[in-house]
Amino acid sequence: MNDEHLPGFYHDAEAVSRLGQRLTLLFSRVRLIGAVVAAVGGAFKWQIGGGVDVWAWVALGGFLIALFGELLLWVMHPELKWNAGRTVAERVKSLAWRYAVAGDPFHGIVQNPRKELDLAIADAVREHRREVMLTSANDNGEQVMTELRARPFDERRTAYREARVQPQLQWYRDRSAMNETRANVFRVLMIVGELVAIVFAILRINGAWDVDLSGVMAAAVAGGAAWIGLRQYENLRITYAAAAGELAAIDHRLPYVRETDWAAVVAETEAVIGKEHAAWLASRPSAT
Repeated sequence: MNDEHLPGFYHDAEAVSRLGQRLTLLFSRVRLIGAVVAAVGGAFKWQIGGGVDVWAWVALGGFLIALFGELLLWVMHPELKWNAGRTVAERVKSLAWRYAVAGDPFHGIVQNPRKELDLAIADAVREHRREVMLTSANDNGEQVMTELRARPFDERRTAYREARVQPQLQWYRDRSAMNETRANVFRVLMIVGELVAIVFAILRINGAWDVDLSGVMAAAVAGGAAWIGLRQYENLRITYAAAAGELAAIDHRLPYVRETDWAAVVAETEAVIGKEHAAWLASRPSAT
């Protein structure tokens, strides 16, 4: 079993989340680039013809671009869709895996686990239906889930470890390393930008440079700080590293888990994944 076999609601929510993420990052880039362009336009002067200042028009264009990005973020609310879609997708995925391997609350003594799964999914997605359109079904995937649930305990345990825990563990490891690298790169770039701004300010004080490029560099640094705040590189590095550590410990235990303890161990594993998502959601800055 893999993501292809998850319920249709998962795929709807995943698509909404990915689109919301792309639009949030795109419009945020437009807003930040516009602000830097406006700062560049404000730093120079170049009059042509009847005294028209070309750089003033560049500054105006930059402000209009920044305003356009800001309005798109405000009107379209892409980050709300990003967050809501991710929330729904993660909840549905967790419930589907709990059901497929007979984990809590869909363990073997439940009289109608399929009905309980449908009710749990409906409850999980109820508050996000305004942001996420959920209409798809995945009959083939549901058949795969049902077949996995009917397998012997050893096979379910192996499938859960190899198709759920280990891929998620690797994802956390990769994301933690990637966010650490990106955080370091952006911090270095911001330090370089601040040093360059200081040099330009000193040159202007000494009369060796009459263009206020320090303002441009300040705008660029502020834009970089805003981008780091949006992407949350450092927070995500820490959160993903912590989740990877907890999942690694569970992964080592899984081969030795007895069937009597299985439902609780699945619930523990899904709680670790859910805790990481809750931390991610809490860290999201509003772009609206």
